[in-house]
Amino acid sequence: MLIMKFGGTSVGSPERMQKLVSLIHDSRPKIVVLSAMSGTTNSLVEIASALFKDDRIEANQKIELLEKQYELVVSNLFSNAEFKQKGAELIRNHFNFLRSFTLDIFTIYEEKAVLAQGELISTALFYLYLNEQSIPSMLLPALDFMRLNTDDEPDYELITKLLIEKLTAIPSEKLIITQGYICRNAFGEIDNLKRGGSDFTATIIGAMLQSPEIQIWTDIDGMHNNDPRVVEKTFPITELSYDEAAELAYFGARILHPTCVLPAQKMNVPIRLLNTMKPEAKGTIIHGIQSSKPVTAIAAKDGITVVNIRSGRMLQAYGFLRNVFEVFERYKTPIDMITTSEVAVSLTIDNDSSINEIISELQNFGKVEVEHNQTIVCVVGDFSRDKQDEAFRVLDAIKDIPLRMISYGGSEHNISVVIQSDQKVAAMKALNSALFKNLMA
Repeated sequence: MLIMKFGGTSVGSPERMQKLVSLIHDSRPKIVVLSAMSGTTNSLVEIASALFKDDRIEANQKIELLEKQYELVVSNLFSNAEFKQKGAELIRNHFNFLRSFTLDIFTIYEEKAVLAQGELISTALFYLYLNEQSIPSMLLPALDFMRLNTDDEPDYELITKLLIEKLTAIPSEKLIITQGYICRNAFGEIDNLKRGGSDFTATIIGAMLQSPEIQIWTDIDGMHNNDPRVVEKTFPITELSYDEAAELAYFGARILHPTCVLPAQKMNVPIRLLNTMKPEAKGTIIHGIQSSKPVTAIAAKDGITVVNIRSGRMLQAYGFLRNVFEVFERYKTPIDMITTSEVAVSLTIDNDSSINEIISELQNFGKVEVEHNQTIVCVVGDFSRDKQDEAFRVLDAIKDIPLRMISYGGSEHNISVVIQSDQKVAAMKALNSALFKNLMA
């Protein structure tokens, strides 16, 4: 079955939902994965925050405000009086459920149930709209098959078993609607996939069913060679390898989360990035074929903190780096980049919530310096050992930008540098001009 995932902007209004039908209504069997309507998850986070503070007045005000927005959606989505009434009842039930959380103690377990309402509402409304249009379809709740294991990672074996069981029970349906992002944890409680959200749901389903293709529909026409928000004259990339896509996603290309690539890569299922606003555009295909381009794209990751540990004890010592890494492991803080010398190690993190505790422990090993407001700029392409000139081109393009760190050689697919965040735009423009000058319109 074809897998089609549509993000929040693709279902962000009644008009968008109505236009979505033309993209999914054909003879091909498919599973359509929907996100919450744009803005809904943020509103639900605000409601949960008010509930955590035990501010029931604020929580009820925010619930009422969001409910009114959805009442307007129902009014504009449906044309038939019967379905307007069904839609109004659907909304009333979901928001009465949200109000029930204002009557008791609110915990993190209830928060997950609150956040799940966005996807549950969007899919229920869209399924109801398909019914109004007399389009045969089936609503398959993700909570019935999407599972996490005790490590809070997808339980692929159980997901496959449950999903096949559910699909076998409805063999006549060619159009199936389900929710992205939401799932149940190992204890059966409502939870979510966190990283990558609905994209992750789509690639998990596509991989487990070994689909012919996973389509991720957003509001831009594929992965671009640079960030179009800060650089002019960018262009969509026709194709990427799984490794290149994962590198770009990890280092800042927001159209796709790096975690989402892994299930599809493991089962060799292609991912196609498409634009709901321009469905005729080719988009980007992500597959197992390595790109022949020397430089494919540029991405940047903000909010980086550099930690430098300098110690004479590191000289010709073993176990030093292990001890350093164990500190970050204890505080569940992933490391992005690392460079070492004989007496120092520099590394980057994108989550500094435990930085004070980390520094306190690292000071047992040597002098610690911390730099905030840094950015990783990553250039993805073919940087294999016989392509030294490409690495030179990258570094020469930013010779006027002060570099804090350089990572080259750990991967044949990227060169990454750390710079001050206020230098990011200048660096990305310089790289774009130097590396893609023959391709820019």
